[in-house]
Amino acid sequence: MDRRARASQKRRRLTAAAARVLHEQGIERTTLADIAREADVPVGNVYYYFKTKDELVQAALSEHRAHLDELTAELDQLPTPRDRLKALVEAWVAQRDTAARHGCPTGTLAVELDKRADGTLDAEAGAVIRRLLDWTAAQFRTWGIPAPDDHALTLISAYQGMSLLTNALRDPDVMTREGTRLLRWLDSLGPGGGASS
Repeated sequence: MDRRARASQKRRRLTAAAARVLHEQGIERTTLADIAREADVPVGNVYYYFKTKDELVQAALSEHRAHLDELTAELDQLPTPRDRLKALVEAWVAQRDTAARHGCPTGTLAVELDKRADGTLDAEAGAVIRRLLDWTAAQFRTWGIPAPDDHALTLISAYQGMSLLTNALRDPDVMTREGTRLLRWLDSLGPGGGASS
């Protein structure tokens, strides 16, 4: 493996580690040494790739965006918008134990960033959530459901709420119960789930 490939691989490990550690510990409690340890690289290497903690937060947000894009690309393979939306809810429920310990990765980061004085990164966290809202609205639109943006807001708000409560109560069953309710809601919206896009 050449030097450029090793450097790229190391940066990728640091980015993934930043996303995990920041989600688990929060921005203020996380040190660059924590991220280096999680990525299994020397602390000095972190500074080579990321000069500040904010650059690591940006990298973590990029990781969340990439994960979302990967998930939605996978969901886009399903035949109908209803199938895609139900699979999205099922993916959320599958992460219930993580949500109980740490909440929604992007949502908790967005809340934490909003409380910072400089306010520069909170818009980037909001952009990741906006991306999910837009994808969800497109599913409702393709399905032919009236007010697709409102339905998307309802679904994503329900997810953020159930993630918050699951975390606050440390009870994964909250996510399971609310996920089941959301699946029933999606089934109640109309016949067939629309055509594939």
